[in-house]
Amino acid sequence: MIKKIASFAKINLFLYVTSKRKDGYHNLYSLMTQIDLCDDIYIQFIQKELSITCDHPNVPEDESNLAYKAAVLFYQFLKIKTGEGKIGLSIKIIKRIPPGGGLGGGSSNAAAVLMALNRYYKIPFSKAELMTMGLKLGADVPFFIFGYPAIARGVGERLEKVINLKAYHLVLCDPGITASTGNVYKNIDYRLTSKPKDNIKIGLNERLRGQAFDVRDQMHNDLEESACRLYPEIKETKEEMAMLLQREVYMTGSGATLFALFSDWENANKGFERLLDTWAKSKKKMFLSSFNS
Repeated sequence: MIKKIASFAKINLFLYVTSKRKDGYHNLYSLMTQIDLCDDIYIQFIQKELSITCDHPNVPEDESNLAYKAAVLFYQFLKIKTGEGKIGLSIKIIKRIPPGGGLGGGSSNAAAVLMALNRYYKIPFSKAELMTMGLKLGADVPFFIFGYPAIARGVGERLEKVINLKAYHLVLCDPGITASTGNVYKNIDYRLTSKPKDNIKIGLNERLRGQAFDVRDQMHNDLEESACRLYPEIKETKEEMAMLLQREVYMTGSGATLFALFSDWENANKGFERLLDTWAKSKKKMFLSSFNS
């Protein structure tokens, strides 16, 4: 039996780095939402050892792949809980989410595998247990298991559901480079980052819990300056993209993917086509997507 599952990307609508931790990681305050850009994952339960393949040349097909690690981890916990734990699984990933783009593709793949295996074995683990499991794989993995737009605190593991987030369409651009998350964080200029508490702007928390919340005037990313300094292609693409679309352009996560928000589909599609025409012969890749509350 082969199971096909969707593995969705995410964007950071705002991202503040609030402090550096003693363990070398950083505390964040970020609003994240899934978007409908996704990878397809095919899981086949077989009588052989665990294997993984992917159609993207930059994604590993060995034990370093996060989806592979997720399967190994799930079976370790399953054996402890139920006594079962013999791995017989092949995983195939059809990649649409750009690797190293700040869209959480690897974390999403890992979360999707954990949830698919949990369903296959008739829910031996609660969502909270899966999220704890996922955190061992990466800070973004619990968010994809959580399944809602969320304010993320800590390294990203403390999640609070955001209700009534106003929906937008997105035009995204992968500049054609891979940004190193570690290097981007390592090179943050703390003099240029904001120092917010849980009330980044007056009344923000109340708005997140109240009526429909329009994030447009809250957009920000403390990692953008570092990423643009390390990877000039991000800055150049952002400036050209803003000019072509005639609107603000933002970076998600630690980069390199950039995006712009549109209220209506027609204008988003026109912007998408404009970028396609302009950058047809470049290494840049464009995507048209959206998110809902």
